[in-house]
Parts: sequence; structure tokens; C-alpha cells
Amino acid sequence: MKHIATFAAVGAALALAGCNSETNSNTKAAPPARPVLSIVVKPNSDKTIGFTGTIQPQYQTELGFRVLGRLVARNVNVGDLVKAGQSLAQLDPFILALALRAAEADLVKARAQLANTTAAENRISILLGRQISNQADFDTAQQAKEAAAAAVQQAEANLAKAREQLGYTTLNADIDGVVTTTDAEVGQMVAAGKRVVSLARTDIREAVVDLPDDRAQLLAAGAPFEVHLQADPLVKANGKVREIAPQADAATRTRRIKITLEQASEAFRLGATVTATPLEATTSTIDVPLSALLERDGATRVWIVDTAAKTVKTVPVQVAERNGRSARIASGLEAGARLVVAGVNSLSEGQAVKMDERTTR
Repeated sequence: MKHIATFAAVGAALALAGCNSETNSNTKAAPPARPVLSIVVKPNSDKTIGFTGTIQPQYQTELGFRVLGRLVARNVNVGDLVKAGQSLAQLDPFILALALRAAEADLVKARAQLANTTAAENRISILLGRQISNQADFDTAQQAKEAAAAAVQQAEANLAKAREQLGYTTLNADIDGVVTTTDAEVGQMVAAGKRVVSLARTDIREAVVDLPDDRAQLLAAGAPFEVHLQADPLVKANGKVREIAPQADAATRTRRIKITLEQASEAFRLGATVTATPLEATTSTIDVPLSALLERDGATRVWIVDTAAKTVKTVPVQVAERNGRSARIASGLEAGARLVVAGVNSLSEGQAVKMDERTTR
């Protein structure tokens, strides 16, 4: 009986040890929740970002003479307002005036030659009718008349050309505007086509600003802006993007944006410095630390904490801008979400986490 009791005690002890071993194995299979550092993200709707630029004309014309000559007069200076048809500069017309007189003399000579050949043709025609002259003489006279008529047409064309070239010695404004540059002085020899005066229209003005490449990519033609005059911030005007540079500057990595102003006051003079603020640039962006970004499979993702289940999951986001410490999220992340900001490369989908007060900010 003693041996039987001993065996029973040993069996009970072994069974109890097996239960304890199984319990310990199950405990090791369920790892503890991992503490994470997280923040609650907030939108940037209360931020306004302005970009410095200048007022420039949308339409500008560079004017120059069509003929070579010496400049004898320049009637305007930078800043002068001019009307269409107003004289801006004058070349010495002496050489072209002589050419005009020569063309007039050539026309008189051609017309006299035409009169003589016409009279000769008439005489030979009468003699041919009386059978005093022959057909060959008549054909020759007729040919001479036609050649004289052609010479008259050529002389008339040369005269028109000479008059036109003489008119080219006067440079006239083709639009109402303001003089922005002058590139020739009195007494200077001016080549044909060389810029002498630049005119800018004052009725349509635009703000020209340089934006960072990543921010310019978020804009499209027609995007609204608010433009403030830096000399007087109370003076403002609304505008819309007319043109976006197709590529960024190699040195500054910025792209030039042209914003056409709508009903701008006279205070927005050409060359004035302004601040242009995009009206829709900060309504949906969120700033997060760079340590929160996870690059996976060619996409940028972030870890979001499910506060109810106390687990994490990744969501894709679109980054609008990066700097040395933070990134601006354009889409994919909602305000109020709890975001993991450290150790993003060592988490897994659905992993249990612990939001300890000491590691939450």
C-alpha cells in the first residue's frame, strides 16, 4: 500500500508540472504590448504662407527701327506714359530722303519713256494700215511699249518702297503704355532691329513670384491668390495663376509663377514689391516629424494608432514639402489621428502597442 501511495503522489506531481509547463508556453506565445511614442496631429488651417514677388506687365513690346541709321532724337524716357501713334525716336532721314527723290525721278523717266513708246506704236500702226510699214516694225514698237509700261510699274513700286523706308526713320508707339527701358542714345548708330525702347501695357498687370518646386507642383492654372502691397499691406488685390514655369531653376530649385491681378488699384505700380498668399494652400495640410515617415514599396506611409483596439496600422500619404525636421502632408492623414513618430521601421501591421503617458506628446 505504501508503494501505491508513493506512485500516486509522483504521478500527481508530474501532471502538475506538465500543466505549469503548458501554461508558461502559452504565456510566451503572446508578446507584451510595445510602448510607442505618438502624437495627435493637427491641421495647419491657422497658418498663412506668403511669397515675395514684384508687379510686372503681362504684355510688353520691344521696339526698334527697321532700317540702319544714326539716332538724332529720342522723345521719351523711362517712366513716361505714351499713347498709340506717339513719336518715340527719330533717325537721320537724309540718306533715305535722297533715295526717295531718286525713286521719284526714276518714275518720271519711266513715264516719259512710256509716252514715247506709245506714240511710236501709234505711228507705226497707222503706217502699217497704209502698208507703208511692215509687221515686224509694229511688233517691235509694241514690245517696246510693253517694256516701258513694266518699267513704270517697277518705278512706282520703288517709289512706294522708298517712301515706306523713309517712314521707318520715325519710331512710333503701337500701344498705350509706359516706357520701361531705353537702349539707345542720341548720336548712336542703330542697327535694324536693335531694341531702342520697351513699352509695357498698364491695364493688365500681374504678380511674378518664385515658389519652391514641391509647392508649385500642387498649383494649377486658375488657382486663387491674394496679393498685398508690401509698402502698404492694407492695399490688396485678388488674382489667379496664369502661368507656371514648366521646370524648376537649376540653382534655386524654384519655379516662377505669374498671377494675373483682378481690378488692381493704381497703387500696384510696375516694379512694386508684393506678397502673394495662396488662398487654398494651407486648408488641408498637416505637419509631421520626418521620423514618422515610412518608405515602403515606393510609397510613403505612416503608422496610425487605433486607440480603441490599441493596435497600429499603416496608411499611405502624399508629402507636399519636406525640410530638415518635418514634412507637410497634403492628403491621406486626417486631423485628430494619433501618429507614431519613432521606431516606425520595427512595427508590424496589427501589432499591439501601449501608449504610456511618459512616451506620449
